[in-house]
Amino acid sequence: MTHRAMQAYEAAGKTTGSGRELEAVALFKSARRLEAVRQNWDAEDRSAQLDEALKYNQKLWTFFQCELSTPDHEMLTELRVNLLRLSAFVDRRTFEVLAAKEPDPGQLQILIDINRNVAAGLSEKPPA
Repeated sequence: MTHRAMQAYEAAGKTTGSGRELEAVALFKSARRLEAVRQNWDAEDRSAQLDEALKYNQKLWTFFQCELSTPDHEMLTELRVNLLRLSAFVDRRTFEVLAAKEPDPGQLQILIDINRNVAAGLSEKPPA
């Protein structure tokens, strides 16, 4: 994770409690950045904004991959494997958009939806 992304992650941690909440905040932030690019597709600086939003999202998911890959992670194995598979999809889609000569704003929607859905799941209180 780059220094700037890590600072944002740490800053969010100062206003939230658990690691789950922190991860949800980071995912919602990334979804907002991607959505802003998608909504302002015709902006002059779209290419730079798209690059920044995709790279931020990619670094965030790389951080998750590292965390989920630790052998002593407390999450259930099946859930960890599913999230790692989802992160592989996020990587593929990100590279597709970055490599495209003329990317399509619709390609961002799945990344936005994934981030929002995972963040919403992290935001839910676990059953007692």
